Amino acid sequence: MLDLFYPWHPMLTAAANVGIFGILCGAFVASMAVSTCSPRTREILMADAPILGLDKDHREAAGRLLTSFFDDYERSIPDRPLVPVVDRDVLAGLLANPFPDKGLGVEGLFREINEKILPNSTTVAHPRFLAYVLGPPNGIAPYAEAIAATINQNCNFWQLSPAASVVERAVITWLGGLFGYDERSGGILTGGGSIATLNALTTALHAHLPGFREQGLQNSGPQLVVYTSAEAHRCVDKAAALLGLGTDNVRHIPTDDHFRMRVDALEDAIRADRAAGREPFCVVATPGTVTSGSIDPIDAIADLCEREELWLHLDGAYGALFVLSERKREAFAACARADSIALDPHKLLFTPLEAGCLLVRDRSLLAKAYAFSSSYLTVEEDPLMLDYMDYGPQLSRSFKALKVWSALQAFGVDAFREAVDHTLDLAQYMADLIKADPGLELMTPVSLTAVCFRIKGASAADHTAVLAELIEEGTALLGPACLDGRRGMRACITNYRTTRDDIELIVDRLSEIARRRPATDTPETFL
Repeated sequence: MLDLFYPWHPMLTAAANVGIFGILCGAFVASMAVSTCSPRTREILMADAPILGLDKDHREAAGRLLTSFFDDYERSIPDRPLVPVVDRDVLAGLLANPFPDKGLGVEGLFREINEKILPNSTTVAHPRFLAYVLGPPNGIAPYAEAIAATINQNCNFWQLSPAASVVERAVITWLGGLFGYDERSGGILTGGGSIATLNALTTALHAHLPGFREQGLQNSGPQLVVYTSAEAHRCVDKAAALLGLGTDNVRHIPTDDHFRMRVDALEDAIRADRAAGREPFCVVATPGTVTSGSIDPIDAIADLCEREELWLHLDGAYGALFVLSERKREAFAACARADSIALDPHKLLFTPLEAGCLLVRDRSLLAKAYAFSSSYLTVEEDPLMLDYMDYGPQLSRSFKALKVWSALQAFGVDAFREAVDHTLDLAQYMADLIKADPGLELMTPVSLTAVCFRIKGASAADHTAVLAELIEEGTALLGPACLDGRRGMRACITNYRTTRDDIELIVDRLSEIARRRPATDTPETFL
């Protein structure tokens, strides 16, 4: 099954970076639907296209051009620049030029896309695009996106999206089951992990404070405090700011030598805040920190949260779906004890953006936070379907679940397990090559697929210059790393297209650069 994820498999890798083409795909799918009608029905449908529809010829043109785009892009990915040489005049024109009173038509639109949009787009599907936790989309996703755009379900209450409601529920149930959540659990698909964490803290506030919906924070109660790791993602601070908690009330707990949250320091911080008259209410732990991939000691943190009666949220946007790997399952077993988990199908399920998820151990708490009644949205309850408007802040919601569900159906779960293992293997292979090179060093052991390393003796400015050089010459797009005040570089391997050859090419080039350094024990410029 692993070959499903390799570049030569047409179904998985038919396209990447295709979000902007969803509506165009919709036209293609619509033409397919029309072709299945009876001759008389087809004649009526094609006789006079609606003002914003496409007639038969234009549907066929859109389908042909889109298929050609998919095929051409797929073949060109390894040879495309990682980061475009931005044509500022073209982009300035896109900003300044007014939209036409008379449309360009299908072929004119595709010409604009091919000549202006694509050349100025980053090739995130490139096998050496390793700077961020952002992999290429799986190959069935563009077609699922097309179908979702065509049927245009509004996933708020089930009457507007009955099948979509069940599909999202199936995806949420499967995701929750990966972490041992039972039938009382639930969740909702979101735009990403940051929104999932924001929604989780909102839910935690409603669960912690009776009357929070009515009074909010406009009372004379003690200041509420959130705790997270010094290595946590910035979304925790952003959520605290947006919810009115204030970033001054976010405690960034020190980490150990492997960049995991120190439970003793967490306990001390909680005790100090209680003694000062403040009110701890939530801990955000991280199973897979954004820089190093370190896994916080979830079991010990859960024990402390139970004793202190605190909500435990896990920001698993990067790391949580490594639970798909048999070799990592034990490391994530304690996640079942969390009150909520944020994760991102648009990372390790290789779903195109956007597709995040919030799981909650008790789904009734989501409704407590988000369900509002209104006469114009009344619908009879159905035991099979859920009204997702009661599980999050949005009313209008797209059919995100279809692209996740479609990939799992098309490829099967085993293919994703193998893809995840593939990235883990490559990360360890890269770590081994770095450890064996006299000019390079790891900054911390590799826990997942984030590989943080340094050129021995190099300064922060040196590392910045190396990153720029690697991009300019087309070797790789890597990112900066800062751990315990030390600056270096980071490769995050979440790309099923990446091969051992790619890893060897990157490390060999880094080794060449390291050998340009003068023989000295003090950091200095060597470029």
